[in-house]
Amino acid sequence: MKHILAIIDDVYEDLELWYPKIRLEEESWNVVVAAPEAERLYKGKHGYPCVSDAAIADVASDDYDALLVPGGFAPDKLRRDPKVLELVREFDAAGKPIAHICHAGWILISAGVLKGKKTTSTVGIKDDMNNAGAEWIDEPVVIDGNQIASRTPKDLAAFSKALVDMING
Repeated sequence: MKHILAIIDDVYEDLELWYPKIRLEEESWNVVVAAPEAERLYKGKHGYPCVSDAAIADVASDDYDALLVPGGFAPDKLRRDPKVLELVREFDAAGKPIAHICHAGWILISAGVLKGKKTTSTVGIKDDMNNAGAEWIDEPVVIDGNQIASRTPKDLAAFSKALVDMING
């Protein structure tokens, strides 16, 4: 069984967590949602609730096969957490899939793992992505090495398919 880590905080983008989470669970994979506190209710940008399974401080990248980073406003808070940045760097160094969408690119910027990569995001952080040394491309899904990126919820079908395909090898 595959184990996927998703990281959230309050004001995560509801669909960017739930659509891929459900799609991954359709593969009979275990998706663990980590947040600043374990077993706490977090509300999405549109009010959809999610109770975290684990605290970010307590998870280890070695226990997971892939990382899912939803967007929303949560990435702006999460990128200030040294443990979040450490996890992203560890997933990247191990070549494990990292799937990020919309504003989630902010976390990868702060982790320093975008330089020289082709990527995408919401157009709102295009300049941030380019200033981090990435090449921003306006496509529904952009894959470069172990990184999968999409722009917005309208790209979730392509994003989720790319993540499942990469995990499957």
